[in-house]
Amino acid sequence: MTQITPREIPATALQHLLEEGYPPAMAKIFAARGIEDRLQLETSFAHLLPFDNLKNAREMARLLANAIAEQKKLLVIADYDCDGATACAVAVRGLRAFGASVDFIVPNRFEYGYGLTPEIVHLAAKGSLYSGGAPSDVPLRSKQGANSATMFLGEDPRDLAGTAQLKPDILLTVDNGIASVDGVAEANRLGMQVFVTDHHLPGDTLPAAACIVNPNQPGCSFASKNLAGVGVMFYVLLALRAELRTRGQMTEERGRKLLELLDLVALGTVADVVKLDQNNRILVQQGLQRIRAGRACAGINALLQVSKKTPNKVASLDLGFTVGPRLNAAGRLDDMSMGINGLLTDDATVAMQIASQLDTLNRERRSIETEMQQSALTALEKIDCKVRSTHQGAHSAPYGNSLVLFDETWHQGVIGILASRLKDKFHRPVIAFAQSNNGELKGSGRSIAGLHLRDALDLVSKRHQKLIKKFGGHSAAAGLSIDEADFEQFVAAFEQVAGELLSADDLTQRIETDGPLDSTGMTLDAARLLDEQVWGQGFPAPQFDDDFEVLNQRVVGEKHLKLRLATDDGNMIDAILFGQNAPLPEYIHAVYSLSINEYNGNQSLQLIVRHWE
Repeated sequence: MTQITPREIPATALQHLLEEGYPPAMAKIFAARGIEDRLQLETSFAHLLPFDNLKNAREMARLLANAIAEQKKLLVIADYDCDGATACAVAVRGLRAFGASVDFIVPNRFEYGYGLTPEIVHLAAKGSLYSGGAPSDVPLRSKQGANSATMFLGEDPRDLAGTAQLKPDILLTVDNGIASVDGVAEANRLGMQVFVTDHHLPGDTLPAAACIVNPNQPGCSFASKNLAGVGVMFYVLLALRAELRTRGQMTEERGRKLLELLDLVALGTVADVVKLDQNNRILVQQGLQRIRAGRACAGINALLQVSKKTPNKVASLDLGFTVGPRLNAAGRLDDMSMGINGLLTDDATVAMQIASQLDTLNRERRSIETEMQQSALTALEKIDCKVRSTHQGAHSAPYGNSLVLFDETWHQGVIGILASRLKDKFHRPVIAFAQSNNGELKGSGRSIAGLHLRDALDLVSKRHQKLIKKFGGHSAAAGLSIDEADFEQFVAAFEQVAGELLSADDLTQRIETDGPLDSTGMTLDAARLLDEQVWGQGFPAPQFDDDFEVLNQRVVGEKHLKLRLATDDGNMIDAILFGQNAPLPEYIHAVYSLSINEYNGNQSLQLIVRHWE
């Protein structure tokens, strides 16, 4: 069941915004998103929260400054998603600009999994910068300058005798590390310091790292808990710049190098679907301004080009739905070091070659995803016991309180997207599993607003010790691993927890809208004004709902409907409904957003129909 619900508009906030001169339609939109005055919409760099309240930022800056002065070797431990890739690129570019000797390593998700594991520590200690390629008898070295990354493709660390001189002094995690208790302990044992930068929720025990910067760690008073991993690393660099200035080792020209990283910060922040509070909106807006001005790095420009996006018209949603997925495709199907190298190169030709490979991988990913989703839907129709929980609670119809799925043919790199698609379709928390090694299953989960997924998994693990081998994540998304033999037990255990935590109201899918839009707001200028804003998680793009008469409809591109609609007051407008070619009735109530349609150099207003009934 789906309910269309108008967003609440606080009267006081609306009045303040109207008094400050905002048009009524915009004032309603902003008030419904918690905005009370103009200052909350400021996106200039001057309004960015200072790093002083980010716990350990100054201490890590001091340690990094010492490492630079002592010419110590740093190794960045990255993650294989878009946030991790951009955080790695920010770390490498920023630290090199400040004089550090730094390389990177990104674990292959299929062999080593997530984070700083003891296995990754061993690779680092042997001087093997593992990039996840196919095993080879000959190591591949990639040199692009004095401090460029050195990569060895796929060797066993035991076969790397003679490379110990490359052993790093310091391991710096980005977008991971807060849960790497064993990995940090192993690094300490082998004589390497570990600096952790992360944004994920910590577990009961923190790793024994030399320094941890994470806005969500205990005792951190930083006002924004929503920084992405790339945002945390950027803040560490802000603190490092200040530290180097106090030491007289930072020129203004070198200091401005940080601003060149904001396009990467914007991409990682949007793609990781963190809440776009004001601080994150500032980071994204500043990055978008660089991209629109043609000052993005070669890698982002190339990704935009293969996505057929014009840089000067890029919006925040383009980063999340076109650029981010192409970068993520490397980590899902191949090796994220490819994507990171694309973000590190300043050679436009090399960047385009990598972007083209990523675009091809993304097409393959979409094909795999489509096949997996169809197999999941087929299994659901048959009420397969491996898909549906056998426990039927008070709010279970028709699919229970949760969906837990496993198919031995599914691709490990795509199960997260599958879980997200099914969560949207059925409005249930979903965990999709794929086969891993040694009789294990790796799962990726996505949740609805009523259930904090990491907390739910934590409850399962406490009730059924050893059922979950490891897990991590946050409220909306999480990853875990279990033994394949324990799948049915996990299905029942997770369903029981979901049934206790979710109410019938939680399981009712709601589409929040900004209400009806009159003819004064349904204009091309309004669409342009909305396009200039930063929208995303926690600050959703506006969508409206109205009654329409369907004057004309035709199928375009085989699976979309091109529409001509009329409002109750006689206004006629073009619209498009993606992913449906069945004809609509004469009268509909539609949820829609404003968009700009460009054809032969001309712009016109077009509605995008998101839902109809």
